[in-house]
Amino acid sequence: MELTRRHALAGAAAIATAPLLSAAPTKAAAPIADKQAPSYYRYKVGDIQVTVVSDGKNVFKLEDSFITNAKKDEVNAALVKAFMPPDMMTIHFAPLVINTGGKLVVIDTGNGAVSKANSKGANGLFADNFVAAGFDPKAVDLVVISHFHGDHVNGLLTADGAPAFPNAEVLVPATEWKFWMDDGEMSRAPAGRMQGLFKNNRNIFEAGLKKKVTPYEWGKEVAPGLLAVETVGHTPGHTSYVLSSGSGKVFIQSDVTNNPNPFATNPGWHAFFDQDGDVAEKTRRRVYDMVVAEKLQVQGFHYPFPGLGNVEKDGGGYRVVPAPWNPTI
Repeated sequence: MELTRRHALAGAAAIATAPLLSAAPTKAAAPIADKQAPSYYRYKVGDIQVTVVSDGKNVFKLEDSFITNAKKDEVNAALVKAFMPPDMMTIHFAPLVINTGGKLVVIDTGNGAVSKANSKGANGLFADNFVAAGFDPKAVDLVVISHFHGDHVNGLLTADGAPAFPNAEVLVPATEWKFWMDDGEMSRAPAGRMQGLFKNNRNIFEAGLKKKVTPYEWGKEVAPGLLAVETVGHTPGHTSYVLSSGSGKVFIQSDVTNNPNPFATNPGWHAFFDQDGDVAEKTRRRVYDMVVAEKLQVQGFHYPFPGLGNVEKDGGGYRVVPAPWNPTI
């Protein structure tokens, strides 16, 4: 319909007589949020339900010593290629909760309450997100530990030093237990980080848990559907897992790599926290060749959240393709 002169004049008059809008600033409909929602993500492997529970992340300045056999310029180039900022490194942490239907199983426990306070809530969030995901620490049957680094074992204790999962049996790799509980190994540990790890592990397992742990062997099920797999190098007893149910299967890699950028794309690079860099590299290549050949999905403790992905060969390295987010379980 054409706009007639009469309509135009009527509209102009209406505008002229309308009250002026208030000059006062408008208020937002809702306050700006200052934190994320609790971070957890669920998926199924056959009849077993997996809940990935974020423990947060650690962001720190990249030092020359972080990757022991690569130049900082090379590392920065790899970070930029992966759309990550240069001169900075981000490490993610994601323990798992496995509900087999008959057992509630936790795999690794995050950085713990002290780290939550020290990092001002950047990490050490596993306990909070665990409860937010609907779990009760008293209902956990088993806690399975992959290796004895602080970001995996510190969450075994609460802020006041009590067991975080009071009714759970704590399962640890037999080789890992033997190494860290050996007084001779502790006496030979280099000053600094290694001595600190021995002290921390003794505090957790001897003082906090009072040695109430059960060592397990590789090649055996440690929980229903959860097979322990030797993946040494990162530590002497470092362990990964194959979770199987029905036709479903996922490889839980623990610390075979840290953040896949740059450690999957450059599997020959050695991180300073790999206790034996050469062995860790051989393990990394062996494991990733296996998951590529068998087309196994991989759950990575240090992958960006929620850490489930698929791996493919990419030149001399590997590319991790994140699994699509599924809004249903």
